[in-house]
Parts: sequence; structure tokens; C-alpha cells
Amino acid sequence: MEVDFRMSEADETWTSHVSAIAALDEPTRRRLYEFVAGQPAPVSRDEAAAAVDTPRTTVAFHLDKLAADGLLEVVYERRTGRSGPGAGRPAKLYRRSPEPISVSLPERRYELAARLLAAAVEDAEDSRAALRRRAHELGREIGREIGEAARDDDVEVALLRALRTFGYEPRPTGGAVVLVNCPFHNLAQQHTELVCGMNLRLVDGLIEGLDAKELTAELAPQPGYCCVRLR
Repeated sequence: MEVDFRMSEADETWTSHVSAIAALDEPTRRRLYEFVAGQPAPVSRDEAAAAVDTPRTTVAFHLDKLAADGLLEVVYERRTGRSGPGAGRPAKLYRRSPEPISVSLPERRYELAARLLAAAVEDAEDSRAALRRRAHELGREIGREIGEAARDDDVEVALLRALRTFGYEPRPTGGAVVLVNCPFHNLAQQHTELVCGMNLRLVDGLIEGLDAKELTAELAPQPGYCCVRLR
């Protein structure tokens, strides 16, 4: 059995985690982070300043602090659509960092246990299909329980609330609901078939539990999003 025990850059030191979380204790900084994280595209300092009704110089300081702590990342783009001489300098923009930040006191490593278990399932030659099938069944059962507990007269409100509760960050768009965040991102990178299949069944079960017959969950992986999309 081969298990990748390497930690992401955001997990290298406990001190950097604490610093990043502490950065969000400042109210303006927290509002800026929430604004940037909620946008489908990188945002400028001017856009962020308008969103939180704060002077641009103050916003620039806080955005750069969030970037230094690994909560945001900086990209440079020309928003005019032009290139070459006369196109102007690329704008400095901000978007949420894809690297996870977490702090546990006392320290816990549940993801490591999940990696071990997932690797064990995929390494069980004689019963791999049965184990994967059972993992998918359990995902559906858990999702159904979550959906039944979250039922509301407004199915859409209940659905979005339940998805947010479990970290999916749903975003309605073009007749579908895309999930901006995958709560199992790191695990899915190493055990894609197992984890994405379980993820799909979890959302399937959630839909069943909510009795949202008009919705369908499907696998539609694309960079920067969860592998599951709802139609």
C-alpha cells in the first residue's frame, strides 16, 4: 500500500496556520475575505473597497495582509482585453487561495486517517468493488439523513443551506448549482474515483432527503470546482 503523507504548503507549520486564522479576527479584513471568496472571478482593490465601503488605501493594506498569510492569492490581468504596446499595465487582482487553512487545539489529523482508510479500500484487491460500492451506499444514506433533517417549505433555501453547512459553497448559475468548494479536495486528489463517487452519492442522498425531485446530481469535474454539479 502506498500512501502520500506529504502535507500541503499551507500545512507546513502550525504557526503559519495560527497567523492566517488570526488575520480574520480584524472585522474589515474578515469582510474583505468573505467578499473575495464569494466572487466567481478575481477582484480589484477598487471593487473590494466599494463592497465594504472602506477607503482604497485601507483595503489595499488588508488585502495584501490576507495574501501574505496565504488566505488570498494575487493574480495580474489586463481587464481591457487588449494586449501588446498601449494595452496598459495588468491590474493587481485577488482571489481566494486554494490551499486549506485549519487549526485544531489540541492538534488532530483526521485527513491522515481518511487517507489511510481510502488507500486501504483501494488496495483491497479481492473486495475493492464491494468496498467502493458500500462507501457509495453509505454516502447516499448519510446524505439522505442530512436532507431529511434540513427539510423546509422552500426546497431551494433548504438545499443551499444544507450544502453550505457541509462546506460545499453552492452557487446558482445558468439553471444549475455549481459547488465552488469541495470539502474533500485533498483526499479527492489522491483517490479520485472513490471520493468523487462517494461525494456524488452524498449529494444524491441529500436531494432524496429533501424530496427535491426536480434536481439531479451529476459528475462534472472542472478546475476550481467540486466534481458534482446539480441541475
